[in-house]
This record gives sequence, C-alpha cells and structure tokens, in this order.
Amino acid sequence: MAAPKLELGDEEWRARLSPDRYDVLRNGATEPAWSGAYLHVDDKGIFHCAGCGAPLFSTDAKFDSGSGWPSFDRAISAGTIEERPDHSHGMVRTEIVCACCGGHLGHVFPDGPTETGRRYCVNSLAIELEPQSD
Repeated sequence: MAAPKLELGDEEWRARLSPDRYDVLRNGATEPAWSGAYLHVDDKGIFHCAGCGAPLFSTDAKFDSGSGWPSFDRAISAGTIEERPDHSHGMVRTEIVCACCGGHLGHVFPDGPTETGRRYCVNSLAIELEPQSD
C-alpha cells in the first residue's frame, strides 16, 4: 500500500531540505558519479526518501552496478516508486520518483543482473538509510 501523498510548497521544501538535496529531489539534478554516501553500504536496512521518509528500497535489493550510483533491482513494494518518461539531455530514459512526494530519485534501466532485469539507479542525496539490527 502506497503512502499518502505529501504536497508541500516550494518554500516548505527549501526549509526541509539541504540545498543539494533540494536540487536533486525537487529539480531533478544528478549528483556526480562515485560521490554518493550510499554507493557502498554493508549495513542491512531500509532506504527511505530523503524528502518525505517513505520506505523505498531494502539493502537486500542493492547491488554494485559499476555505474557510480547506488543501484537496486526492485523497490521495497509495489506503488512506492512512480516511473515517468524522461526525454532530457537528448536521451530517452525512465525517471523514477517517490510516489509519496514526487521527489526525483534517479532513473530505471532494463539492464539489471537479477531476474527482475531492472536497475534502479538512485542518487544518494535522494535517500537515507535506516540501519536494521539482525
């Protein structure tokens, strides 16, 4: 079941987010490759949207894609991620956004290595890890 929609005005988002996070989540920016805090994670846990706190991905779905951004083969549950066509930068891609707040997360590609065949390529600035103990 998807979380209820969170709709805030621009001033509220700016007050809630750091400038870097605001740029990624609200303006669709991309952090530089290999720079993200969550590129390499050994802890078990749940990645939440850095904008609204909605759960998005489990560390169990994370893999090293070699792309320079955290990658996952599936969302934590159906309805947590929305996909949108993206024709920016002279490319045809599929943007992924948080279904709760509409925050830009990254893009999904059909070249994942697991049975899902999906690679959710996500900006570290768009997510926060909630570690879980065993």
